Amino acid sequence: MAVLTTSRLVSLDWDVMLYKPYEHWPRAQSFLNSYVVLGQRGPSAIVATVWLAWRSWRSRSWRPLLVLGVSLVLLNMTVGAVKIGMGRLGPHYAHVIDSSALFQGGGIFPSGHTANAVVTWGVLAYLAVRHRRLGAALAGLLAITVGLTTVYLGTHWVTDVLAGWAAGVLVLLILPLFEPVIATADGRMRALWARRRNLRGDAAIPPQPVWMSARETAKEPDRRSVSLSAPRTNSTG
Repeated sequence: MAVLTTSRLVSLDWDVMLYKPYEHWPRAQSFLNSYVVLGQRGPSAIVATVWLAWRSWRSRSWRPLLVLGVSLVLLNMTVGAVKIGMGRLGPHYAHVIDSSALFQGGGIFPSGHTANAVVTWGVLAYLAVRHRRLGAALAGLLAITVGLTTVYLGTHWVTDVLAGWAAGVLVLLILPLFEPVIATADGRMRALWARRRNLRGDAAIPPQPVWMSARETAKEPDRRSVSLSAPRTNSTG
């Protein structure tokens, strides 16, 4: 609303842009050009996917990858829709001072780098088993610094970053609402995985994930007891 009404925040956008931080501290520009990649969707998603794939393999559960996938879909749908709807031009393309530069065919509001940094690194903290507070602190630090870096480089307005932080936090807040859907999908995928392994003659049962309740665990058939009680054949006969 502050951007739509061209409030004082828009004046702050122009003040910071005309100040050109990258010209006042040019020595940091080379490093920050690389650092901002931590908020870029492709590289950050690859790093998170590799880590969570390893977690999924160790826990014999698809939940870590499913949580990341759901969060990125929510992020792309919400932030992408607002970007298209607002059509805001970036600082390097706007020319009317103190204007909001809205509905001009741009795609800068809210900051995708900032929102992606909040969601991607926030999901890793959300899924952490140990050192969760440390992970949350590091995720918050990355999200804040990536957003400020885009302002320093002049690729985003200050209000773009504020909206990016808000959008990313909202995605993380509503993510727990999708846990039942994620748990159902994970259960079906694990059952399919176990069925395929059994067809290959491997009776090993994937361990139950730690977040299942005792009631849900009781519903799972004790296949190990079935396999142990089955009659053995005489291999020498």
